[in-house]
Amino acid sequence: MSTRQDILLALKRTGGARAEELADALAVTASAVRQHLTALTAEGLVAYESRRGGPGRPKHVYRLTESAESLFPKRYGDLAAELLEYVDDADPALVERIFAKRRQRRITDAKARLAGKPFPDQVAELTQILDEDGYLAAVEPMDDGSYRIVEHNCAILEVARKYGHACSSELEFIRKVLPSAKVERVQHMMAGAHVCAYEVRPRAS
Repeated sequence: MSTRQDILLALKRTGGARAEELADALAVTASAVRQHLTALTAEGLVAYESRRGGPGRPKHVYRLTESAESLFPKRYGDLAAELLEYVDDADPALVERIFAKRRQRRITDAKARLAGKPFPDQVAELTQILDEDGYLAAVEPMDDGSYRIVEHNCAILEVARKYGHACSSELEFIRKVLPSAKVERVQHMMAGAHVCAYEVRPRAS
C-alpha cells in the first residue's frame, strides 16, 4: 500500500489528524506527509481546518471530504441484490414493477434534460447522464451517421448478475429516451464482453 493510501486510510479511521500525527502513525517524515496532503487537498479528497491548541501558529487538522468516500469499499450492490431476492421470494411480479418504476423515473428525468436538443446533442446528453449514474459512459460517432454508446462500468453489476430485469430495463430506458432512434445492444458484460455497448441509429425522417 502506498503512503497516499495509508494517509487516506488513517484519516478514515481517525476522523481527522495533523500532519505530524499522521507521520508518527505511518513512520514517515512529516515533510513527506505534507506533500501528499497538499496533493490530496488539490484533488478535493482532503480538507483541513485550523485549530489553535496552544501558543504559536494554528495547526491544520486534516479530514476526508465526501468525494473521498467513493474510494472506500461499499456493498450497496450486494445489499440491493439481497433485498430484491427477498422481494422475489414474496412476490416475483413485484420485482418487475420495481424495475419498471425506476426505469420510468429515469426516463422522465432524462427526457427533461434532452428536450429541445438536436439529435447529436441528445445522444451526448444521454451519455452524460449514464456517466453521472456511474457507468463510465462515452459516445463515439460512426462513419455511417450512427453512434455507439459504450459503458465501461456496470453501476448495478451485483443486481444485474442475479436479475435480467436490470439489463432489459437499461436497454428499454435508452430506447424510450431516444424514440427517434433504433437502439440495439451490441456488446454485453453479462455475455462475457468487457463493456456494454449500444448502437444508436437515427430513424429516417
